[in-house]
Amino acid sequence: MQNPDQLDEQAIDTALAGTPFAGKLQPSATIESTNSHAREQARQGAPHGSFYIADEHTACRGRSDHQWHSDASQGLYLSVLLRPSIAIADLVWIPLLAGLAAHNAIREVTALAPDLRWPNDLLIGSGKAGRKTGGILVEGQTEGDQVTAAVIGIGINLHQQRFPAGLATEPTSLDLETGRETSRQQLLIGILQSLNSELATLQSKSALAAIPDRIAAISTWVQGRRVDVHGPQPCTGVTAGLDERGFLHVRTATGLVTVTTGGIRAAVD
Repeated sequence: MQNPDQLDEQAIDTALAGTPFAGKLQPSATIESTNSHAREQARQGAPHGSFYIADEHTACRGRSDHQWHSDASQGLYLSVLLRPSIAIADLVWIPLLAGLAAHNAIREVTALAPDLRWPNDLLIGSGKAGRKTGGILVEGQTEGDQVTAAVIGIGINLHQQRFPAGLATEPTSLDLETGRETSRQQLLIGILQSLNSELATLQSKSALAAIPDRIAAISTWVQGRRVDVHGPQPCTGVTAGLDERGFLHVRTATGLVTVTTGGIRAAVD
């Protein structure tokens, strides 16, 4: 029986033929953070489409410097280096496109349909009972008014059967949810194939304009959900959809707040 975590580089290259990711896998056994490594590789001139995968993270970070629990050989720990020809203002689309790509790949590989908690948490199950199975962290590098690089970090729990206590959101893994082993290679290929399709959206104004509605279609969090907002715009209110840039509207007791950064949790009443 094939090891579900085994990576066949030739098979990956074949599956990714015709994408900017073919032939650019950089695997590691143990690394502090694939995102930190990818950012350093970007500064050293690594090409568009390079992607970095590790069996284990020792200093993994999530959004707002939250720690991400990443046991050895238990998840997909991936960072993708992009050099998109976009203005800084358009960097806001990349986390949303990455969220769509991860959602699509998980659904294709496992038949699960993860809920997207704006902006980039992947949960299984809706409502307050949603269990976190993955997260996305995008970090940009800029020069003047142009983006020189963007690193997309994606961490997804695959095989974990138990988790440490005290995590902010109840965690889960794809194996726990499906009752079978999830192929890391199959999910990796699915994410990169979907990401390649989603990135084409950056070249179309009409396709970009459709992103907020596409996010709303896979997320129970962006409309009618009472939430606490954490980050630089803390508030409590009811989500009222996304604006034309993908930012979250929250209707509070004092008026409508447009949340441009940070994250949300179900409000504790």
